[in-house]
Amino acid sequence: MGKYFGTDGFRGEANVTLTAEHAFYIGRFLGWYYSGGRTGQSEPHRRARVAVGKDTRRSSYMLEYALAAGLTASGADAYMLHVTTTPSVSFVTAQEDFDCGVMISASHNPYVDNGIKLVNRRGEKMDDDTTARIEAYLDGGAAAMGLDSEELPLATGKAVGRIVDHAAGRNRYVGYLISLAAHSYKGFRVGLDCANGASWMIAKAVFDALGAKTYVIGAEPNGVNINVDVGSTHIDALRRLVMDEGLDVGFAFDGDADRCIAVDERGEEVNGDHILYVLGRALRGQGALTGDTVVTTVMSNMGLYRALDEAGIRYEQTAVGDRFVYENMAQNGYALGGEQSGHIILRKYATTGDGILTAIMLMEQIVESKQPLSVLTAPVTMYPQISRSVRVPDKEAAVSHPAVRAAVEAVSRRLEGRGRILLRKSGTEPVVRVMVESESEEICRACVDEVVEAMRNQGLTEEE
Repeated sequence: MGKYFGTDGFRGEANVTLTAEHAFYIGRFLGWYYSGGRTGQSEPHRRARVAVGKDTRRSSYMLEYALAAGLTASGADAYMLHVTTTPSVSFVTAQEDFDCGVMISASHNPYVDNGIKLVNRRGEKMDDDTTARIEAYLDGGAAAMGLDSEELPLATGKAVGRIVDHAAGRNRYVGYLISLAAHSYKGFRVGLDCANGASWMIAKAVFDALGAKTYVIGAEPNGVNINVDVGSTHIDALRRLVMDEGLDVGFAFDGDADRCIAVDERGEEVNGDHILYVLGRALRGQGALTGDTVVTTVMSNMGLYRALDEAGIRYEQTAVGDRFVYENMAQNGYALGGEQSGHIILRKYATTGDGILTAIMLMEQIVESKQPLSVLTAPVTMYPQISRSVRVPDKEAAVSHPAVRAAVEAVSRRLEGRGRILLRKSGTEPVVRVMVESESEEICRACVDEVVEAMRNQGLTEEE
């Protein structure tokens, strides 16, 4: 990770660690870079085209306008998708031959945070070399780009960029999602929790078009209620909706809709591990699961691996983060991968996690198998797992301190053969996560408490 860009873009508290000035200068760099700067031209020689989307948080408008100002000042055209999902930005960027795409969102974080996510012309997350160049420019100005000037050249006259309303691109993405369904969902009662975020119009439009009777919550964004007690990180609201209305299934998305967590007809949560199992078996049955392998992260539950073993499906593990899952998939040609948190990547259809796409593919299995989601997920028996997020001033110091390492090793020895412990730094927040998986919640909780207490005793945590 760099100084500003983590595993999922540049994220932080709006106007504190991520400001309108940052957005402007990121726009300035992208406009210059893709208009000729990366080929060594100090003056733009072509007009770059950049797709820009945002979620519903209040600060997204501020960052959107600042970014567009920077892009156009450097001679690029900014195509505004307006409120839309992260996967839609990736789709439009790749399908319409944009130079790159930008999504303004902090995903599942509270509204006070925001982020700038960048994708390349193929709709994949921006490479580290380019984001390192952006960071160098943010800190060192044009000199860091090797230019003999204080600032990047400004476009003048006819070279000044334009801002283009491109809602049509978002609509094309909606049409694409609808086209992927092979069945009608007529007769199915489906709950949708849009987290008061980017999917608040798109998800309902898709499922209505496919014939489902939809029941929607989290679709009244006001700029400050994104992810508040709704969405994929607060599943109880959807669970109540499914049970109160007697629905067949429910799907919850996060703020930018690159995640999906489901609720089955009994009100039970169906997380990313369950989803990987269901879709893995389906793809294998179709002969479409390359290498009979599913790509997971180290956070996936032991219950998933046992179920995959029994189904004769292999798996690989990566570090936490959907970018690492995608990189493994791309390098090895794998078709399916994802995270327990609900980032599911179906490489035939998308270059990133896509919550609405995931929901469609689960619905396809429900319709095709004529079985409820509870039956499809039944072979996966999840081990109790407790994960605690601990806010820290220095993530590296917290995970590498000898006393903390000793506590982790002691827990690991006790759990050997019947569980595991994982201590990791968040890639998007000032947080260290302590996760324990074992035979009972009591064991998990005691082990997590032991490691967190070691961190506190060494003064490595922020005051609670």
